[in-house]
Amino acid sequence: MRVFLTGATGFIGTEVTRDLIEAGHAVLGLSRSDKGAGALAAAGAEVHRGDLEDLDSLRKGAAACDGVIHCGFIHDFSRFQEVCEVDRRAIEAIGDALAGSDRPFVVTSGTGMGTRTPGQPATEDHFDPNHPNPRLGSEIAAEAVADRGVRVTVVRLPQVHDTLKQGLVTPAIAVAREKGLAAYVGDGLNRWPAVHVLDAAPVYRLALEKGPHRARYHAVAEEGVTARAIAEAIGRGLKIPVVSLSPEEAAGHFGWMAMFVGWDMPASSKLTQERLGWRPTQKAGMIEDLDHMNWSGG
Repeated sequence: MRVFLTGATGFIGTEVTRDLIEAGHAVLGLSRSDKGAGALAAAGAEVHRGDLEDLDSLRKGAAACDGVIHCGFIHDFSRFQEVCEVDRRAIEAIGDALAGSDRPFVVTSGTGMGTRTPGQPATEDHFDPNHPNPRLGSEIAAEAVADRGVRVTVVRLPQVHDTLKQGLVTPAIAVAREKGLAAYVGDGLNRWPAVHVLDAAPVYRLALEKGPHRARYHAVAEEGVTARAIAEAIGRGLKIPVVSLSPEEAAGHFGWMAMFVGWDMPASSKLTQERLGWRPTQKAGMIEDLDHMNWSGG
């Protein structure tokens, strides 16, 4: 099928583009820059100019295709609430073009939305509409679009990594480099789920091809990597001390990241693996990728 892909030139979207094309799909990739357009063309995709705040460009891209994968997101976590609102409006705009068509629309969210009980892994079949994370707006918007006759599925992401990027761990590394300390909160046993970027990409394609109406999937390989283990890997890489901070100290140390660093948010992909036939195949986990990254960069 011809697939409109937002975020097509991003960290995850680049791999989704490659995976879709290798599986025989045609990709119409959203790009806001000449550089991105060139990368898409080189990958064998068509180019659709626009961005996530150009709602008309989103509607036109969606209208021209058989299905949509929305993995674009403005990764400025210092204004997280604002960019989550941008994402909500983008989902609604794409929904405008797909309404009543039963075409597949894959929306991105976070695994934390599936947390039912503190300390227990998030699961695919649960959604907490009162979750404190502003990203819940993406799933609320997806539900509204589903009510309009669109086959909506949701892919929830954990920390997506390779040896270059690691989700929220990447800005944590920047803080550690700046402060000269790799820190965690309390005992550091709170957990973050993780997946290699090459394992995350096929979940989007399988959700597009096989996902039934209103299904939710978790692209999770590791249910939970402890914050302490992550801080220790950062400490090894940067050759700096590793310390425990109180929640009060964490607020001053981490800045905007303080709202995330103490959360315990393990997540399961058991149902995703059963329902999509997906299995993580990459051997490198989060800590191994951190141990093999280039720490000499700024």
